[in-house]
Amino acid sequence: MDFRRLWGAYAVSELGTALSLGALPLIATLVLHAPVLQVSLLAALGGVAGAALALPLGPWIEVRRKRPVMIGADLLRGAALGSLPVAAALGALSYGQLCLVAVAQSVGGIAFQAASGAHLKALVPADRLAAANGRFEATFWTVNTAGPPLGGLLIAAVGATATVALDAVSFLASALGIRRLRAPEPAPPEPTGERQRLAQLTAGWRFILRHRELRILFWHMLVFNGGIMATAPLIAVLMLRELGFPPWQYGLVFGLSCLGGLLGALAARPLTGRYGGRRVLLGAGVAKALPLALVPLAPPGVAGLALITLGEFLIIAGAGAYNPTFATYRMRATDDRYLARVLAAWSISSRVAQPAGIAAGGLLAAATSVRAALFVLAGAVAASAALLPWRTPAAREAPRLPLLTD
Repeated sequence: MDFRRLWGAYAVSELGTALSLGALPLIATLVLHAPVLQVSLLAALGGVAGAALALPLGPWIEVRRKRPVMIGADLLRGAALGSLPVAAALGALSYGQLCLVAVAQSVGGIAFQAASGAHLKALVPADRLAAANGRFEATFWTVNTAGPPLGGLLIAAVGATATVALDAVSFLASALGIRRLRAPEPAPPEPTGERQRLAQLTAGWRFILRHRELRILFWHMLVFNGGIMATAPLIAVLMLRELGFPPWQYGLVFGLSCLGGLLGALAARPLTGRYGGRRVLLGAGVAKALPLALVPLAPPGVAGLALITLGEFLIIAGAGAYNPTFATYRMRATDDRYLARVLAAWSISSRVAQPAGIAAGGLLAAATSVRAALFVLAGAVAASAALLPWRTPAAREAPRLPLLTD
């Protein structure tokens, strides 16, 4: 019952986020008439500044009960988003406020992810972790298939600021759902004894880098996420400007692609049962890394639309199977005394890699062309498949480097 409440809280908050996806840049563009540079900097600032502010949260979350942290993170994000329609109604909305909201969203997201991962491991029996992570992944892709199109209709009907208000309410509903959990939360782990502040802050990264398979998967994540995020604005330019597709077809491509994520998430559990977690992790890791090369080959017309859709569908289907398999492995491989810090370190690193990748992709496209940049990025993303744990740990390593099993 408690897992269902937690799952429901997650679904509500993700639906609200999907409905208002892209609302902050739209507010900056349509309401504040901000220049292009400021609109571009909004996402980068939220990721980098939020990651910097969240850096001390890992050690703090580690030794505290996780539900209050999750509720606090939801309330922070709900209050930040709720301030936008209020400010708009008062005529006081500003670009600076948008930046603060973006940073608050990033900090709250990192804190929630760190606390919720550690809490899920304590809440769900070990033999059900894979199923639980699969449900969360399937829910994510379900709401991201339906949410953005519905959000676009809402933004067109009632405006971006009113749609953001729905997202704020979704975070409040998530906090209430977490508050309704009934089973007593286990006591947090005891402090691990790092005395120096720097050692406390870097404990998550040090655990990752000392663990052979987590270290390999960490570098895979940085290369893959940075490369994929770098393609997002370039694909928009390719489709809307160079190939002349209308915006609704651009949205259709990514709506259909998210169905791939749902199918991948639903397939992850039975595939793991049949082939084992390690084979699914490796197979899905390769499956999500290779299809990007289809996108820059797209010609104008229906054939190009189909090719881009196929490439994105295959990428996201691979990610849908990979993500819950990897999340389960990371939970099992990480000592409970370090789990919140490892999750925080992972999230912070990802949020820094993404804007760095976007900036690098933009510079590459400016120096060459959009298609050339996409080909280079496709090569980099494909190369990330080499950064998977292909070598099975030796028997003497097994206690420290547990295999992917059910």
